[in-house]
Amino acid sequence: MDPRVSVVILAAGLGTRMKSKTAKVLHRAGGLTLVEHVVRTGQAVAASGDIVVITGHQAEKVQQTLSSYGVRFALQAEQKGTGHAVCCAESELPKEGFLVILSGDAPLVSADTVRRLIASQVGSSAAATVLTTRVADPFGYGRILRDDQGNVAAIVEQKAATPDQLKIDEINSGIFCFRAETLWKYIGQISTNNPAGEYYLTDIVEILREQGFQVQPFELPVADELLGINTRVELAEVDRIFRAAKIKQLMLDGVTIERPDTVTIDGDVTVARDTIVESHVRLLGKTHIGEDCQIGAGSVLQNAHLGSGVKVEPYSLIADSRIGSGASVGPFARLRMNNDVGDNVHIGNFVELKNTHMGQGAKAGHLAYLGDASIGPKVNVGAGTITCNYDGVNKHRTVVGEGAFLGSNSTLVAPLEIGAGGYVAAGSVVTDAVPQDALAIGRGRQMNKDGWAKVRRETIKKK
Repeated sequence: MDPRVSVVILAAGLGTRMKSKTAKVLHRAGGLTLVEHVVRTGQAVAASGDIVVITGHQAEKVQQTLSSYGVRFALQAEQKGTGHAVCCAESELPKEGFLVILSGDAPLVSADTVRRLIASQVGSSAAATVLTTRVADPFGYGRILRDDQGNVAAIVEQKAATPDQLKIDEINSGIFCFRAETLWKYIGQISTNNPAGEYYLTDIVEILREQGFQVQPFELPVADELLGINTRVELAEVDRIFRAAKIKQLMLDGVTIERPDTVTIDGDVTVARDTIVESHVRLLGKTHIGEDCQIGAGSVLQNAHLGSGVKVEPYSLIADSRIGSGASVGPFARLRMNNDVGDNVHIGNFVELKNTHMGQGAKAGHLAYLGDASIGPKVNVGAGTITCNYDGVNKHRTVVGEGAFLGSNSTLVAPLEIGAGGYVAAGSVVTDAVPQDALAIGRGRQMNKDGWAKVRRETIKKK
């Protein structure tokens, strides 16, 4: 049987070098908060109920962000160091098996690396394994001191290191795998005897060795995964790495991305093969795009679901909406919040939809606003048509039956129902229901006054 693995994620700090009111782990890269990336890595090696996130600064916001992940939380009310943080989770964690410590601000560490770290620990007699790497500039990192057998003798923090120790290029990543029973037995011996006056988790190395245990290193040959985030510059670099990897994978899977350096795609986005993504497109959230689609330049899709063969013309915005196969949207269209657009629907330039269903084959070609509406199949919506869905207090729906024709500049005052096959004359303000196959005319009768314009011009000249 696989050994039981539990995970602690350190996510209590504010991150002063970020110069932000937002806790560091709540900043975003690759479409997720930093701590979400780390939780997902933890879920690859442990059950969600065996993952404990240590919160501190903005604890409620961190818990809210992770509410759907099924993990547990422990509060570090005072920031007394990493050793103290781990102790705060003791009551929430099993005492047997293996315990992995992850850092909430190191989102690039892969699940594969953590699995190999655990396998190294499980296959050894050591009490703990430390994930290490070597870097050209180790400033700010704890240095790894090895003994004659190559095991970890100590981890010395930057502030406490001697000049010779500062020359060491092997660094502590902050990621560990412990035999849980051994860790919990001795973690209480960590003291604050250091320049910062904090409980350093790294001190457990020397404590375990004094008790006759070994602590082994697990060295990564390439340091890229261990890139932590302390500044907005580093945050931007991590975001770039995530997005570059996502774009590369999509292209390898058969998606054409015309200008990869200009496109932004979140990690949870899915795009099927033979779709074309033009320059400066943003695909965000949980957007799904089917096969043979074309996403025009400058368009932004967030939590959008597109069927196959959809064409989104340039500079269109689609959010929280479903678009059926064969539909076309844009250019310069805006679909916001809870729209369901059927197959082969045409949404044209400067058309806005909100909470609206468009039946199969319906058309709204130009300059329309359709809010809180149900538009039946094969309805034609004329240019300038609007639904007046808000009375100042409540929202109301407009229902348009199959095959109806809405003339240009129609104003539909909800609540309103237009029957199947009904016609609305151009320029009408419609306030009453329109029966099936009826014509609604809601405008003043035209009057022509012969010669009026000529008389007016002559009068003006005399003045």
